[in-house]
Amino acid sequence: MSLASVPLPASAPTEINGDTPTLRLFALLEVIASKSSYFSLQNLADETGLPKATLHRMLQQLESAHLLERTADARLYGTGNRLRKLAENLLINDTAHGARHAVLRQLVNEVGESCNLTALSGSEVIYLDRVETSAPLRFYLHPGSRVPAHCSASGKVFLSQMSPAQRQRLLAHAPLDAYTPKTLTDLQALEQEFKQVKRQGFALDNEEFLPGLMCVAVLVPSAQGSSNLCVAVQAPVLRLTPERCLQLLPALQRAAQAISAIETEAMP
Repeated sequence: MSLASVPLPASAPTEINGDTPTLRLFALLEVIASKSSYFSLQNLADETGLPKATLHRMLQQLESAHLLERTADARLYGTGNRLRKLAENLLINDTAHGARHAVLRQLVNEVGESCNLTALSGSEVIYLDRVETSAPLRFYLHPGSRVPAHCSASGKVFLSQMSPAQRQRLLAHAPLDAYTPKTLTDLQALEQEFKQVKRQGFALDNEEFLPGLMCVAVLVPSAQGSSNLCVAVQAPVLRLTPERCLQLLPALQRAAQAISAIETEAMP
């Protein structure tokens, strides 16, 4: 018998445990939150081993609470606006915020420019935290600000982690607006950019979102593999050139490692 004909053992279903219906719904949300694309009722039944009727009832409850949403044809499910907003608020206001802010402040002292901590939310990048430089010429963006992923340094880093199919699903319905003459809006050109970012381990926004603004970003490493945190430096092009960005990479990477350690310690 060839290896190709040997049946692979079925993976054990993901258990949905809880002493109350509310806790079981929460356990189901944990499974759903780990998914990077839309899913069907059958997908979830195969993964959890729960009867379709039970799952359908639970999904209806989550959908009615705006924690889930369905695609236009009602065949697939995905996370809803309320759940995404909850995740963003947790990232901005969690107990590790003070420690992460201290790392950003130290980074600003080292590089002399404004620094941010960002996360991906849909097709946008959200600023979780920011420390401003004391330099008189600067761009002010407060925590909670959002920028398009396709023309921001952090967004490119987040998108570079995804498979081409995941990127295509995300960007197919995103408004790929040209904010400056340097903004990439062609999907093929963007795909080449993401592959380069993946190879080099950092991304630049060279006046692609705002004229006169340069940004460089690196990913915060995660023990889980993919990460939804980036550290970035922003400054006017008068002070921050592509060459200067390369010089700042070691400081950025040290800050990213420090924040990764904070996130690891905060895990149960």
